[in-house]
Parts: sequence; C-alpha cells; structure tokens
Amino acid sequence: MSKTRWLTLRHDPQRGRHVEVGLRGHAILGSPILNKGSAFSEEERDRFGLRGLLPPRVSTLEEQVVRIRENYDRHKDDLARYMELAAVMDRNETLYYRMLVDNIEELLPIVYTPTVGQACKEFGHILRRSRGIFLTLDDSSRMDEILDNWPTDDVRVIVVTDGERILGLGDLGSGGMGIPIGKLALYVGAGGIHPAKALPITLDTGTNNKDLIGDPLYMGVKKKRLRGADYDKFIEAFMVATHKRFPDALIQFEDFATANAFALLSRYQDRFLCFNDDIQGTACVVAAGVFAAMNRLSTEVVDQRFVMGGAGESVVGIAGLLTAAMREQGVPEKEAASKFWLVDSQGLVYHGRGELPPHKLRFARSEVEGTDFASRHGGIDLLRVVRAVRPTILMGASGQAGLFTREVIEALAAGTPRPILFALSNPTSKCECTAEQAFAWSKGTVIMATGSPFPPVTYCDSTYRIGQANNAFVFPGIGLGVIACKARRVTEGIFLASARALAALAPRDPREPLYPSQSEIRKVSRAVAIATVEEALRTDLCPPATAKAEELVDREMWEPGYLPYVAV
Repeated sequence: MSKTRWLTLRHDPQRGRHVEVGLRGHAILGSPILNKGSAFSEEERDRFGLRGLLPPRVSTLEEQVVRIRENYDRHKDDLARYMELAAVMDRNETLYYRMLVDNIEELLPIVYTPTVGQACKEFGHILRRSRGIFLTLDDSSRMDEILDNWPTDDVRVIVVTDGERILGLGDLGSGGMGIPIGKLALYVGAGGIHPAKALPITLDTGTNNKDLIGDPLYMGVKKKRLRGADYDKFIEAFMVATHKRFPDALIQFEDFATANAFALLSRYQDRFLCFNDDIQGTACVVAAGVFAAMNRLSTEVVDQRFVMGGAGESVVGIAGLLTAAMREQGVPEKEAASKFWLVDSQGLVYHGRGELPPHKLRFARSEVEGTDFASRHGGIDLLRVVRAVRPTILMGASGQAGLFTREVIEALAAGTPRPILFALSNPTSKCECTAEQAFAWSKGTVIMATGSPFPPVTYCDSTYRIGQANNAFVFPGIGLGVIACKARRVTEGIFLASARALAALAPRDPREPLYPSQSEIRKVSRAVAIATVEEALRTDLCPPATAKAEELVDREMWEPGYLPYVAV
C-alpha cells in the first residue's frame, strides 16, 4: 500500500488555489517542486522554518528569471547551457519552467534536440543530481516497492526508454535518461502539465556499447543487453507494476530499438494507455507538415507519390498514418499503401528480396514488382527509385547524413514542379541533407521541412524559413488532452485529429515554414489538446463531459508561477 505523500495540489474556495506542504526548513528547500528559493514570502519563512536560511530580501519570480538569464548568457557552449538549466531544474522547477516558457523558441534546442543528444552521450560525466526512476533486471521482483519510492501519487504522464536507440546516436544505455527528462520538460513547458504529474523512467537492460562499458564513469549496468523472453518478461513486469502504482498515467515509449518498439506497441496499445513517440508522434507531426503542404498547393494526400529513405520506426509510422488519412477519404488500404516506396540500406523494400522484418511487410512492394524494377532500372538504390517513381514527396528518416545527394534531389525536382522534401534525421549531424543544399539543388522549387533546426536559406533574393518537424508540436498537446478528458486509449484517430489541428496553424506564405513558430508552442499544444479531447469524446474513448473541450483543457494547463503554501 502506498505511503503518505508530501505534496497535494488543492483548490480551496476560501483560500483559492494553493499547495499543501508537510515539509520544513532545509527539506522544503531541497525539493525542486516545492522550493521557491528567495521568493518565499515573509509569512512562509516563519511558517516553514525558513527564517535565516535565505537572504533577507524577498525576490519576485521575475527577478529570479533575470538572475538565471544572466548566468545562462555567460555560457557560450550549448552543453554548458544545458547543464546550467539542468541545475535550475534540480533546485527550483517553477523557476526553470518560467524561464523555459518565456524563452521557449530559443531554449528548445538546448533542453531537447540537438543538445540533449550530447548530454546523453556524456550523461555519466555531467550528472549532478539524479532525476526519475532507474529500473534494472535485478529489480523485477520488487518493482512495486521501488515505484512506491516516488513521492507523488498523481503521476499522469511517464516517458520511458531503455536507451538502445537514442536519436540517431544508437545505444547509450542508462545515459538515455536524458531523453525522458527532456521530453517531460516539454510536456510541462509546452503542454502545461504540472511537473508533479511527470515521471521519467529508464529501464536499464544493459548496453552493447563497448565505449560505455569501458568508461569508469558510466552509471549503468555493465552487461550485454537483455534479449528475448527475459526482456519481454521484464517489460511486462514493468507495465503491470506501473499501471498498478499510477493507474491514470499515460506511458510514452521513447527511443527503443526498432524491433522492440513495434513489438511493445503492438502488445500494449490495447491494454494500457500508451503510445510510441518515435512511431506515432513522429508520424503525427510529419503528417501535419504534409497536410500543410497540401493546403499550400491546393492538392490532396491521395494524389501524392512517396519515396521514403529508410524503413524504420519513423518511416513506417509516417506511412501508416498517411495511409489512414487516405482511407478516411475512401481510398482502399491496398491502394493507399501502394503509394509508398520504402528504400532502406539494401535498396527498395520488396517481398522476395530476403527475409523482411515484420514492420516492413505492410509497405513492401510485390516480389514481381521488385525484381522487375531491378531488371528494368539496373538496381534498386534510392537514386534509381526516385528517378523511376518520380515522387511528389521525398522523406528521409534514415540517420544517414548525406543520403539525399545532389543527384537524388535533382531527380526529385525533375519529376514534379514543386517537390516536397522532409529530411527528418536528428541530431543535425545525421540529417539527410542541409536546407541550403536542398534549395540549391532543386533550384529553389522545394518545399522543405527538417527534423533538426536549420537557419533560413536565401535563394534568388528570397529568404525561406525552414520548418522543424519537431514532435514537441504534438506529444505535449496529446498528453494534455488525454489527461484533461481522462481518455482510456490513444488511437490513430487522435493522431490524425492532432495532425490536422497543427496543420491548420501553419503559415500559407511559401517563404514561411510548414509549421507554426516554436514561440507559439503553448498555443499549438492547446489546439492539439482540444482536438484530442474532441476526438476522444466523439469515439467514446473517455467519460462523457459536462464542459466543452476548451474548458477541460484550460482547467488542466499549468502556468509556471508561485502559489501560496499552506502547512499540513
């Protein structure tokens, strides 16, 4: 049975919204969620035993932000900036999120991609204070006990990874914890979910990264990765124990290896409230970019031809969601799937090329088509596929820098007057091509979005701003909407509704990005959350509501600010 907790959020008609606190003195100053630092009022300093433990002058939150900004600006290296912000989070989460919300477009690349990738690589060397929960195979028989160590009961969103496929960097073991921490920072900063409701978890199932195993400061289990039935049993124990401890929590799977990612999603999406961000979140934000491009060109998804560089989680997820969008317009599944040509490291994906992993089968071309293609075109590599198919949309989520060569982009531009290009791999060093290359090689005809941030591109005296297909546009809002309406599942319909809500906010000017400004991300999250609630209500995925979707969402959104504390 869960022990008594120390943090409860209340709304009292007599006192207004406040926080009930059972800690005093150094204990309250040591709690990042409760600590206000120098902003504790005179009354609170007396009530909670803080008198003399703080400088005598009471600061405002705004003054504290100025101080943090000064310290942040002293750093010129992005990793140092990341660590400076992490230090603020470790001591005062309200201050951290005020700083983040007020500067979200500037800080997003610091608290998440691309800087978080470097932070994960150096996790054992930069760790200052542990955050979240780490679980190992040795904990399988006592997960209930370990999860009960978490100090708050009302956890509503969990991001979990096993660290095997971190961004485009591969196996980073327990260092992958930087990803759940970063994702949850965006759930809070962009989506307005209270930080007390967020929990990062790393499942340390070992690592096959020899550099990590040889690193004396590596913080994880120095064993080969767990595989097979033992791995499945461990994940099952985790899912059951987590649902028991936090029955209302949305679980987001993050950065699992491709085979595990698809297997876990298939196994659990109908049993628990969960989704996979690499498969479904990426699909949602990319679909939104495609919808925005369709609006700009006054055309339809069903009229497009897609060549996909890569055939992993993101690519299959994108193709699957766009296929669902076509089905909604009356296109049969087989016909919709036939509009996608997937090209992996071995070339065009088709039946008979060899034994294909299960996740590739849905979009594999027929054996006859594949062998005929190879015969007629002299090979099945990406350039030959682009030249033969003449796609209107080329996407890459391969993790292979330079995959989109000059010849590939020239072939793309030769096949359609306004080619659409998504170079989605991140961090930036892994991107399939740069924005400058895409505009130069397409002679300025391309409509482009990327997975990593790129500066504006000037071509023939026109300047084009590049939209980043950042999952932060969708998953915080989906999480907020799920929490607001108490949805039981996250469905394909929710991702489509969210994608359309995001696309509706995109600029129409061809020089502007396919996505809204990241400075508007809380507005975007609210719109996505409302679309999530409306879809959940429409399809009976949540209890009937007595209020409009907008009201449910607005009730749940947290604005970083200090509330009065009441002793318990």
